[in-house]
Amino acid sequence: MTRKVVRLGVSLEPELVDLLDRWVARRNSRSRSGGIRALIRKELSERTLADPDADALGVVALLYRHDTPNVLERLTRAEHRWGEHVRSTSHVHLEGDACAEVVVLAGRRREIETAAEDLRGVKGILDGGWLVTTPAVAGGRTGHRHPHADPAGGAR
Repeated sequence: MTRKVVRLGVSLEPELVDLLDRWVARRNSRSRSGGIRALIRKELSERTLADPDADALGVVALLYRHDTPNVLERLTRAEHRWGEHVRSTSHVHLEGDACAEVVVLAGRRREIETAAEDLRGVKGILDGGWLVTTPAVAGGRTGHRHPHADPAGGAR
């Protein structure tokens, strides 16, 4: 299904156009329009995610050594604590007994951030980082349900 686009004109100072063109080239956008769309989506995403109850998708990357005693058991227990939020995990073997675990989480922004910090804090995890975004900028939702809320949206 092809979406309809609307053409509009934008007036910018030459310095801003130069900055935009360099940014578009660095991010491998096809055009200024693509770059401007990305900037608008980023702003809308940030505004949406300012609400701790916003629908969110998170990706957590964790690094650890495979030979660290009990790290896999501890990590699995932590992932099970967040079971209703965990959508996918991927285990990657790296060189030198290093491993990475990538966890995709869905839920409210505050839940995603709390889960990400919990996972990063597992004993034996050496480093980790996370990214939170909202599927709303793509016209989607995570589909995550919150059984702890009533159908009207209030907390029980």
